[in-house]
Amino acid sequence: MSQKSCLSVILAAGEGTRMKSAMPKVLHAIAGLPMVAHVVKAAEAAGATGLALVIGHGAEEMRKAAQKFAPKAETFVQERRLGTAHAVLAAREAISKGYDDILVMFGDTPLIDAGALAAARQKLAEGAAVAVIGFRPPNPTGYGRLVEKGGRLAAIREEKDCSEAEKKIGFCNAGMMAVAGKHALRLLDKVGNSNAKGEFYLTDIVEIAGAEGLDVVATEASFESALGINNRAEFAEAEGIWQGRRRREAMLSGVTLIAPETVYFSHDTEIGADTIVEPNVWFGPGVKIASGARIHAFSHIEGATIASNCDVGPFARLRPGADLKQKAKVGNFCEIKQATIEEGAKVNHLTYIGDARVGAGANIGAGTITCNYDGYSKFFTDIGEGAFVGSNSSLVAPLTIGKGGYIASGSVITESVPDDALAFGRARQKTLPGKGRELRERFASSAAAKKRVAE
Repeated sequence: MSQKSCLSVILAAGEGTRMKSAMPKVLHAIAGLPMVAHVVKAAEAAGATGLALVIGHGAEEMRKAAQKFAPKAETFVQERRLGTAHAVLAAREAISKGYDDILVMFGDTPLIDAGALAAARQKLAEGAAVAVIGFRPPNPTGYGRLVEKGGRLAAIREEKDCSEAEKKIGFCNAGMMAVAGKHALRLLDKVGNSNAKGEFYLTDIVEIAGAEGLDVVATEASFESALGINNRAEFAEAEGIWQGRRRREAMLSGVTLIAPETVYFSHDTEIGADTIVEPNVWFGPGVKIASGARIHAFSHIEGATIASNCDVGPFARLRPGADLKQKAKVGNFCEIKQATIEEGAKVNHLTYIGDARVGAGANIGAGTITCNYDGYSKFFTDIGEGAFVGSNSSLVAPLTIGKGGYIASGSVITESVPDDALAFGRARQKTLPGKGRELRERFASSAAAKKRVAE
């Protein structure tokens, strides 16, 4: 089977009115990735060598999005919505290129398992002309039933057309199927629209192929894999299922999740063994964590790289471009953006480091900020190895603090500091004896006077 070419035709033209959104339904993201992109990934994992996206509502938005997750996909517009077979035939040009296998999929089934698609393709390799993917929902009401006879699929019967015996069938149509490429266009062209809705139904090719004496079979996917999304409630359910799968996968690979149900991963999160993740941690796209790190509670991380044995949080925010080297520490209520924290450096409390490098072993005091933006441009701050920046300091970029440099607490540093130098950037303290009492008495008198006037 691996030697055979395969076109995946992904139907993504639905308007998704029940989502109550101006955005095309299939572009809503599960784990930070559009649901149709999850379908694309599954198709590719099942061996698809070509991709055809059939789009409609929001066509330009869909094309633009597809450039990111499926840059080699061909897009075809279904101008009128006349049924699923009609939608597949919108990709006639791609289907006619002579692929061995055709996979028909739906852009709103983001949990589809590549194994289920591969199993359907395997049936084609064994001689079937059509392999329909079925599933067994907890309640089959409303689903089309797969009617099998003698180990072959005889028909897909919509519930309203089912006999009482057929209604008891628990094996239902998931909508997806694999079709032998040499038969695909002929079977599709034979689909008619003599039905109540006047639409061309893809399911009709089962009986058409059977009437030609071709082998038609059904394969089975899990209920979760076949779950389609029509509204926000189902969308949330799918997100929950995806997260549950990923959490389990992480834990089985050696990651400790103290409260798994509170940790949220993105589609591309990479996390090494022996990492410990505390409750209520959110991983956005582009996060890579090496082994042995500890991510404390309520941290928010995206676009960041965290090396082995780093310590992050609690309540830390790592933004895109944050790069923590081995044994670096970013503590509570700290924000790191587009900055490298070198090996063993510490950014412990209430601090913002942006567009910067913090050298190995350096210590950044509480309340320190890099002033990297003047309203128009970003500027870089370079903090040398072993430097010490005292609490409540403002480092006005562009700026270099040399190796071993020492910044006195409360300083505003606007000029570069040489290696091993001590820098102060604050006004000299002045103490006036008795003036504190005098100031309080004056303020109290003024407040009393205002109160009398108000009364």
